[in-house]
Amino acid sequence: MAPLLNMNIDWDKIKEFINYEIVPEGKNGGFHLDTWMLILAVIAILITTLILRGIRKVVTRKMDAPDKLKFESVFKFFNYVVYIIVIITVLNSSGVQLTGILTASAALFVGLGFALQDLFKDIIAGVTILIDRSVLVNDVIEMNGKVGRVFEVKLRSTRIITRDDKILIIPNHLFMSESVYNYTQNHPKTRESVQVGVAYGSDTALVEKILIQCAREQKGILKSPEPFVMFNDFGDSSLNFGVYFFIRDAFTDPRIKSSLRFAIDKAFRENQITIPFPQRDLHIISQPSVRQNSNDMSHE
Repeated sequence: MAPLLNMNIDWDKIKEFINYEIVPEGKNGGFHLDTWMLILAVIAILITTLILRGIRKVVTRKMDAPDKLKFESVFKFFNYVVYIIVIITVLNSSGVQLTGILTASAALFVGLGFALQDLFKDIIAGVTILIDRSVLVNDVIEMNGKVGRVFEVKLRSTRIITRDDKILIIPNHLFMSESVYNYTQNHPKTRESVQVGVAYGSDTALVEKILIQCAREQKGILKSPEPFVMFNDFGDSSLNFGVYFFIRDAFTDPRIKSSLRFAIDKAFRENQITIPFPQRDLHIISQPSVRQNSNDMSHE
């Protein structure tokens, strides 16, 4: 134990290490940086990280999983802002003159601003989406003809899985500039339809009965609200009907419609109802040739 007690701490070396100037003063417009400033910045970041983690745990402990994901996405952006403020505050309170370096880097910041403007637009749009709840996890949305289910909303982009089981990454700023159909914003139920045409002369009452019966028997179509049929129009080659129904999962919509079309085609065949195809009648009108007319005139 004696050697340990007799250990002498060289405070001069410690002080020299703490005051060591990484960036000497007077060479960069008054900006300087020493070891002690870096130590303070690291300590401040560690303390800030612990505080932010505590706040996140307290706020999200009673949240559902989707709300928790949304809050954490916004909270990440808040973390970046807090870290920047803490670092600037620590350096400024330690005597670091930031005015010189900010002035010297003005052109660099302008260039970065132009280069990162799309990134900033995505981040701002992401915060807006998370705050106004326009797009949530598990929502079924359509954008530019692509339909998919949202499984992740981040600050820069939103990820959806399409009906082809492919991942589509959408930059968030597109939600601010493009039209987006949200199938499940109000409730999971959506109204869909299948259009069909029958030949002129068909029994329209029987057609309506068959369409409603097929819709009621189709798996995936809700019993309430009940399916209904509309006589949409007198077409060029057919009488046009539409059977309208409600489903609970818009993501599986194509499969339900396909099965319903199979059932309608089978029922129409059993009841001798024809689904026509477009037909055109071509009438050819023959006229005397010019040569024949000229010969007749010469004989006269």
